[in-house]
Amino acid sequence: MRGRHFAALLAAAFLYPIADSYAASVFRCVGADGHVTFTRHGCSDDQELHLQDARNHTPSSGKAIPLADPGRRATTASASGGELVIVGQQDDGCGNLLSSSERRQAIIRKEVRRGMSRADVESSLGKPDRVTSSNGQQRYHYREKRKGGSSRQVSFDEAGCVKGK
Repeated sequence: MRGRHFAALLAAAFLYPIADSYAASVFRCVGADGHVTFTRHGCSDDQELHLQDARNHTPSSGKAIPLADPGRRATTASASGGELVIVGQQDDGCGNLLSSSERRQAIIRKEVRRGMSRADVESSLGKPDRVTSSNGQQRYHYREKRKGGSSRQVSFDEAGCVKGK
């Protein structure tokens, strides 16, 4: 008898919907100037804090999902009045010396620039003819295919980034 109750409790525990386990705490921070920021880390002291409901209900769960109210329009701020703030950026491992467009242009033009990675150099010039290494630094050697062609050498630092001249 005791085993049946335990099995029933165990089955009920597994079948109970855990909808709120997928919820995340998202804060809406409104500054004195009206600037709105959404974050999961809370707001600063000079901002007004609003907790947002960020649950993502599963489809066909039977819960009503509120839609936008067409009768209520949000006021839009002018585009020229705001300032763009970059919160974070991807670290390329070479000090972010080149923007993505500068890196792309250098590869297209078959140039090698300080701050490029080994993969960038190989995208630009192809696989090296010879690779040498000394004191933790690597060098790629390229030789022109035609007879009497010039040679080119690219040096990398310990992190695998093109060294400056």
